[in-house]
Amino acid sequence: MKTDREYRDFEIRALEPEGEEEPQKIVRGYASTFGNPYTLYSDEEYEVREIMDPHAFDDADLSDVIMQYNHEGRVFARVSNGTLETTVDERGLAIKADLGGTDLGAQVYAEIAGGYTNKMSIGMKVDRSRDVWVTEKLAGKIIETRTINRVAKLYDVSAVSIPANDATSISVRALVDGVIDQLRAERLEAQKKEQERRRIEVRARALAGGKK
Repeated sequence: MKTDREYRDFEIRALEPEGEEEPQKIVRGYASTFGNPYTLYSDEEYEVREIMDPHAFDDADLSDVIMQYNHEGRVFARVSNGTLETTVDERGLAIKADLGGTDLGAQVYAEIAGGYTNKMSIGMKVDRSRDVWVTEKLAGKIIETRTINRVAKLYDVSAVSIPANDATSISVRALVDGVIDQLRAERLEAQKKEQERRRIEVRARALAGGKK
């Protein structure tokens, strides 16, 4: 797995057939939604959130996105042959896929239509140099919110059996661990500075004869 790919989970659903003799096996979902922060990680001390800017996909490479199952194996739909469409609207990046082109694709459609599979995950490359991070403290917890301002490339959209599994969250885990490590380092540095300030203050008092 390429470490520059990040994976996120969203929902997918099958469209109701419209009475055709051989109805198409169409599914719809959102590869991303705008303006809604979601939590990537949370514990008693830290929380890492993420939000997608409405213009994040403005110049993203969407030229040959593919649809798979669990980000591996066969391709069930793709942009280049017209069986997969991506559209940016006010809510986010919408996808529409026709899974009727292969027997396995039809099987995946049946699983989605039956409610056995109702989640999807996307694989994307983010331009991290354009990210904006905001730090705040709420109820004693440090919260870091990352705004993704530019997606460089969307690789795939996948129906997934278990969202956010270990295989598809590797790069997210690396990102979160890096943020938490930085927060802890900053916290330790602040503690050291406070300890040094107190030491200097105590020494000054001692030199002044203990006067307060």
